[in-house]
Amino acid sequence: MNTSSSSLTCLALIPARAGSKRVVSKNTRLLAGHPMLAYTIASALDSGVFQRVIVSTDSPEIAEIARQYGAEVPFLRPETLATDQSPDIEWLSHLLLKLRESGETADCFSILRPTSPFRQPETIQRAWQAFVADGSADSLRAIEKCAQHPAKMWQIHGNRMTPIMQNPDPTGTPWHSTPYQSLPPVYVQNASLEIAWCRIPLEQDSIAGENILPFITEGYEGFDINTPEDLIVAEHLIQQGLATLPKAPVFAQSGVKLGLK
Repeated sequence: MNTSSSSLTCLALIPARAGSKRVVSKNTRLLAGHPMLAYTIASALDSGVFQRVIVSTDSPEIAEIARQYGAEVPFLRPETLATDQSPDIEWLSHLLLKLRESGETADCFSILRPTSPFRQPETIQRAWQAFVADGSADSLRAIEKCAQHPAKMWQIHGNRMTPIMQNPDPTGTPWHSTPYQSLPPVYVQNASLEIAWCRIPLEQDSIAGENILPFITEGYEGFDINTPEDLIVAEHLIQQGLATLPKAPVFAQSGVKLGLK
């Protein structure tokens, strides 16, 4: 498929349900003076890539915060699609179908999770250009080099264990005893971003499809805050000037009491 980025429409979809447990209220937890959600909204708006920036949430409070930072919340997500066990395909399909019912169509969507606050507008632009330039991928997914190589991971069977990955050369050094830099490169997905054609979830009941384009994030673009320890690290990175947050707009008070920590 040969097309240009200017001829395609793309929706930014930001999932921000209430009820997170590992980091309480993580999507609206204050980081450097703003709710974490604000930085993802800011990077999406400033990228210039998206037709609309939409937050999917089951919380009226999160919806109001999202709107104050410039995102749209055209409707609330049903609570049945906002549980700990709810897979992304459920809320995503629900949102795309609701938009279609109202006459809203787009070629592509991008999932941008609020727990990756160091994702920059330039990150999104780079990923979008790569997706469009490829032309034949069902989707693009952000990945990064594994910090802990799976060749050094084990499965336990009774009172014995076996490596998850093994050197296919039986005469070679076992991979679990091989220096990291000599092992084949392995990547892990991060929460920074995903891009796909809207037809993929609606026709294939899948977010990613089968042909997935890798997008290797740089620096802290893919840093994900999912534990209290991650939040401490993020605050340290900011204080030391090692990572930069997107520039969030000044929060406009409008009677909403955040009650955040």
